[in-house]
Amino acid sequence: MLIGYMRVSKADGSQATDLQRDALVAAGVDPAHLYEDQASGKREDRPGLASCLKALRPGDTLVVWKLDRLGRDLRHLINTVHDLTGRGIGLKVLTGHGAAIDTTTAAGKLVFGIFAALAEFERELIAERTVAGLASARARGRKGGRPFKMTAAKLRLAMAAMGQSETKVGDLCQELGITRQTLYR
Repeated sequence: MLIGYMRVSKADGSQATDLQRDALVAAGVDPAHLYEDQASGKREDRPGLASCLKALRPGDTLVVWKLDRLGRDLRHLINTVHDLTGRGIGLKVLTGHGAAIDTTTAAGKLVFGIFAALAEFERELIAERTVAGLASARARGRKGGRPFKMTAAKLRLAMAAMGQSETKVGDLCQELGITRQTLYR
């Protein structure tokens, strides 16, 4: 069964789904099996997409007008298609840069495999640059992480104050600008 998904970016409805709807119906999608969202492609909370993915069964094909209608983030797209493939569901993109993607065919699987390999390569490059950047910063004496709230001066003051019986922990913490948990560490 062919199931279609449409998305327009503007929640105010200034962008219509008519063009997408017509293309999906012309591709053989039953109008009763169309799902729609009016949200940014970067937003994770897209109820139409969630319902669409839930309705798909093994052997079905998800049809989208353009690949960017499914999502703008490459990692999200790859994860979505990987999930669909694992469930025995195909993906067909009708127009745009992803029009060669039809995971129900060998050529479409190849194109998507290339996209997935490029995305993994990009992730590995980012990880390598991150590790190299952290090592470089450490070599220059820069330590990562959040600065300590409890300085040596605050520690001396706290130890002196805690030695006095009339000291209230809450008041001391407030005066030092730290939490009880920080004080007891």
